[in-house]
Amino acid sequence: VPGVGGLKDLCSCRWRWPWRLLLLAWLSLGCGVSTAQPPVRGTWGSWGPWSPCSSSCGDGVALRTRRCLRTAEEEPCTGDPRQYRLCQLQGCPGNSVPFRAMQCSLYDNKPLLGTSARYRWVPFHGAPNVCDLNCLAVGHNFYYTFGRVLDGTRCSPSSPDLCVGGRCLSVGCDGILGSGTRPDTCGQCSGSHDTCLFVHRLFQGADPSSGYFGYMNVTKIPAGATQIKVTDKSRNYLALMTSDGRYVLNGDWSIAWPGPYEVAGTRLRYARAPDGTESLEAPGPTDEDLHVMVRAGVMQEWGAAGPRPPSLPLALPLPMQVLLQEPNPGIEYEFWLPRGHLQPGRSDASPLRQPQPRGAGSPPPQETPVTPAPAPPLPHFAPAGRCGRCRPAKGRSQRLWHFCQSDFVFQGRILARRLVGQETRYEVEVTTPPYRHRFPLVSREYVWVPNACDCPPLREGGRYLLMARRHVNYERTLNRILLRDDGYARPWTPREERLVREAARHCPQLR
Repeated sequence: VPGVGGLKDLCSCRWRWPWRLLLLAWLSLGCGVSTAQPPVRGTWGSWGPWSPCSSSCGDGVALRTRRCLRTAEEEPCTGDPRQYRLCQLQGCPGNSVPFRAMQCSLYDNKPLLGTSARYRWVPFHGAPNVCDLNCLAVGHNFYYTFGRVLDGTRCSPSSPDLCVGGRCLSVGCDGILGSGTRPDTCGQCSGSHDTCLFVHRLFQGADPSSGYFGYMNVTKIPAGATQIKVTDKSRNYLALMTSDGRYVLNGDWSIAWPGPYEVAGTRLRYARAPDGTESLEAPGPTDEDLHVMVRAGVMQEWGAAGPRPPSLPLALPLPMQVLLQEPNPGIEYEFWLPRGHLQPGRSDASPLRQPQPRGAGSPPPQETPVTPAPAPPLPHFAPAGRCGRCRPAKGRSQRLWHFCQSDFVFQGRILARRLVGQETRYEVEVTTPPYRHRFPLVSREYVWVPNACDCPPLREGGRYLLMARRHVNYERTLNRILLRDDGYARPWTPREERLVREAARHCPQLR
């Protein structure tokens, strides 16, 4: 067959001259590898300035434009030549007419096209296109569409989205309408979830001892946390406290109604099911530390002749009851925390690290009792509320006595100081392994001083050798580190450390 042999020669690369011309013609017609170049498009110029806001109060939009720079041979640019952003101004006066209602009222008492009838108009929100100016005739059962609404009109009364050019656009986290940008779980606009860490844990604290009723610490949620969720499936009650000891939910023996609450700069939603399951959810970010606690116990009626609790202000009607312990099946909590923030470790559940909750019968923070201890031959110290001259402990005898009587002897750096009533609370970083500790210590602790007089004097950023006692009140609702105002608190030096290590040889061994 003519041509078959030539094709065979072509495949076997034994070409003849006419076949080479035929191959070139075949390639030039696009039957082989395409050599066509993609169309050349123009490039966008820079954005122009933003226009004034479309509204004088409330929500509105501003517009800016850009030009496509291209030659006659180039294709048009891809993208939108217009960009709209949300501009939120001060709120409109209470008696002002809503923006959509004002647009409908412009057609009041004007004849409709082709008729002489005149009507008064109000917005109608049941039409298919929410960005059309759909107005209902007052006193009649029909509506009329007067074209599109003006840019910056809300798509519906309950929606934050705005109409622009006849389209309902959502506002991105960058403030641009229709950009589609959303914050990630870390709160970063258009982030990739890599600027924060996910914390997810289960707290299963031991049951309190027999006869105990009150609040138990669960964990600390640091400032800056987002996407917070706490769930408790027991019949206990969750509670929230700020770092300054102020309850914001279910505190001071009151039970809050389920619903939304403004807490730490975010909106918290508190839910409680009939079976006792509770949940706390907040988008964040929080602007201060929050401490999650559980009010342990099930409810049981008080007898007619039985004692009454010290104070029971209730936001929810409940009979006069006392709290008894109930096993804790576990409190699950999770949140996202920006990288670089101090992560709450499992040891943060230590009651020494948490702000001290107040249980039944315990006084407010400013009246917290001081741990009773055998009075050593120490100089007199000023009572809380009156400041005198500080008389810190010093000398070998005082060092030995304090070392042997203290529950904690450690080196610490003062991170922060806060006055709480007539007491001072220091946040301390434990910088080295403790020289003596009868109870566990974590890397950061709260150390309390029962005065507001800077006695002993501790400055922020300074490093000190501290000798302190554990303080547990009668009701066992306080458990903290207490540094007496005449206690041992000396600036750290290598010599001071050597003297303290020598003092350890004169004390009985810890059991």
